[in-house]
Amino acid sequence: MLLKIPLPWLQLTREKTRLLVAIAGIGFADLLMFMQFGFRDALFESAITFHSKLDGDIFLTSTQSTALIALKSFPQRRLYQALAFDGVESISPMYIGLGLWKNPDPTKRNTRQIMVIGIDPSQRSFILPSVTEKQEQIKMPDLLLFDDASRAEFGPVKDYFESGKIVETEIENRRIKVGGLFTLGASFGADGNAITSDLNFLRIFNKRKKGIIDIGIIHLKPGTDVQKVVSEMRARLPNDVRISSKAEFVEVERKYWEESTAIGFIFTLGAGMGFIVGIVIVYQILYTDVSDHLPEYATLKAMGYKDIYFLGVVFQEAIILAIIGYLPGFAISTVLYNLGRTATSLPMYMTVAKAITVLILTFVMCCASGAVAVRKLSAADPADIF
Repeated sequence: MLLKIPLPWLQLTREKTRLLVAIAGIGFADLLMFMQFGFRDALFESAITFHSKLDGDIFLTSTQSTALIALKSFPQRRLYQALAFDGVESISPMYIGLGLWKNPDPTKRNTRQIMVIGIDPSQRSFILPSVTEKQEQIKMPDLLLFDDASRAEFGPVKDYFESGKIVETEIENRRIKVGGLFTLGASFGADGNAITSDLNFLRIFNKRKKGIIDIGIIHLKPGTDVQKVVSEMRARLPNDVRISSKAEFVEVERKYWEESTAIGFIFTLGAGMGFIVGIVIVYQILYTDVSDHLPEYATLKAMGYKDIYFLGVVFQEAIILAIIGYLPGFAISTVLYNLGRTATSLPMYMTVAKAITVLILTFVMCCASGAVAVRKLSAADPADIF
């Protein structure tokens, strides 16, 4: 097969304009697939970033909760009841609320919804060092930590803080002060995040009742069998709470966005459309090339060359087109990923798995087009052509 590569290459490069159109078409199809996969993966990754950064072994949530953006509260006494189980070391309640944040920039003062997380400062809640090191600070009244990976619409909080400027603003019309920064990142459900103490949380959301929490975090003693404790809790605790290991807690959130919303389907459909567009473009290029060279192919056929030879030539053209069309699509997508990450604060990264997936789809796309295009040649009779 390698000895036959010059013929396909010469046929492709004979019509420079047609070759450029083919490269542009395949590159566009790859770009479309890359962007759809990129946004889809960023959605799933951002959706579980919060969950993966929590410090705990077992998590309690209301059975009515479906996702982080749709949490239902439950009594904190369920968390206290968990202390009675063997292997439980400590517990930590967590409050979640969405409030209006006022931009501290005096020239703008626009408002935007931010997710506020209330934790017990005396217990472990996050595995983020930037949070654990400042938990004593958030005990102070009306002081919170701000997520420096939040969207820019929340204002120049990071710039103000790092320059030594006091950052004061309002959440839900209550005056607060930023006492530190941490990095978590925006998601499709929340454009920004803030962490404060449970008491400060209840001051901001003054209609919330103390002891009615959104997430219960349970820490087990080292060496304890997590699944065994989870099974015991499920058997003995009331069924108004969902009891999950950390892996299950993360999977529930991922499954919600993947299966219970249209977003995952839309991005997958978009990638599929890019794949179809690529097949059509490559088919048109290869079909036209076969048609233009039909007399030459017929001569070779009359000389005794078999259909497998022509199939190999067309497939080599398809593979060449796949490679040279993939490269610009990959390069442009990498640039757009960086722009998208900057503009949306979503974790859009070019991964090896994503690059290989699109490359394989490109080969399949081009080879499928070649297989369809070569049918015209297989049915051609030299006697009819001449």
